[in-house]
Amino acid sequence: MDIKIIPSKLKGSVDIPSSKSLTHRALICAALSEGKSFIRNVSKSKDITATINALTAIGADITESSDGIKVIGISRRSLKAAIDCCESGSTLRFMIPITAALGIDAEYLGQGRLPERPITPYIRELGSNGIKFDYNNTMPFKMSGQLKSGMFSLEGNISSQFITGFLFALPLLEGDSKIILTSPLESKPYADMTISCLKQFGVLIDETDYGYYIKGGQKYTAKDITVEGDYSQAAFFYVANILGSKINIKNLSENSTQGDKKIVEITSGLCYNNNYPEGFNINASDIPDLVPVLGVLGTFCSGTSVIDGAERLKIKESDRLAATSAAVNALGGDITPTDSGLIIRHAELTGGTVDSAGDHRIAMSAAIAATICREPVVIKGAECVEKSYPDFFRDYIKLGGNANVIILE
Repeated sequence: MDIKIIPSKLKGSVDIPSSKSLTHRALICAALSEGKSFIRNVSKSKDITATINALTAIGADITESSDGIKVIGISRRSLKAAIDCCESGSTLRFMIPITAALGIDAEYLGQGRLPERPITPYIRELGSNGIKFDYNNTMPFKMSGQLKSGMFSLEGNISSQFITGFLFALPLLEGDSKIILTSPLESKPYADMTISCLKQFGVLIDETDYGYYIKGGQKYTAKDITVEGDYSQAAFFYVANILGSKINIKNLSENSTQGDKKIVEITSGLCYNNNYPEGFNINASDIPDLVPVLGVLGTFCSGTSVIDGAERLKIKESDRLAATSAAVNALGGDITPTDSGLIIRHAELTGGTVDSAGDHRIAMSAAIAATICREPVVIKGAECVEKSYPDFFRDYIKLGGNANVIILE
């Protein structure tokens, strides 16, 4: 699906969808609990559907309704399961240790760039603690065996999704375990979010000077919760406001532990000089999902802005450093990707055609960039927003955006 946008500013109120990161975590905790949980304020997306289907495949009973999602925890685990993660890295990396801890023979399938995304830490650490992999650096792959408790050494500069996967799984084992971080943990707010969610469901994790200590034999306890709004998605509208739109952004928690809440500080902290905010210098190691829309923001700022600490973005749904640069530059921008981030120079955007690269955050960032373009913007492959924010373009139009489908595939 290609969408054509006639540039205009946005105005009105938008209800931000529920946090995708928190929804993944709540669904998994509920599925591992004894009894019935109810999760309210769930915004569906392809990634969330992938996690629901994965949990159903291993034995959870999940029912969706207009009020939320009812989850009856696993009472009889599946002996074998085929788990299609679609394009969801969270689903893949969260579920692998869980199926290992439950002793489920699992086959993992994926689409898009997901089969290329590495699971090396799991091959090494799970493989040393009772799990066998039939893996040839792609998907599908199979794993079997029963995970044993013990010590698990992980690099801190890998995705925090690996840490979260272990935090879900290790409390289920009989013995105690340790996660040893061999370097400082990047994207730590996501691990903190996991620990907070686990605590709500009765599972306690001890953070230590070496990493994490996880007591075995813990029980997940069913709970009813309401998922807060997603600062990762709200970031697009915060940036739109800096670019001249007037949007009332709703359904967010001021007390949120989400790392991407940093967008509030970034945008509110910008100083204006001759009608343009001054440039910024940001380490994005804890906020990688903000990088594409920050690329748009940097183009609007005076002078030069720099983003670093974003090496891991090369193995997301796209190479996000290259894709962000290509998208903004196609509209008249001036961004240079580096090994660890972006160098962004002020530019007056004209318009043009953007290839989304099949990446939801690139497509949404391009739509925000369109609000300051002089000429129309065409976004190719815009349907990729269904991965995280299926209603993005509906909300964009409700806010006065002029976006129309020109090619439907």
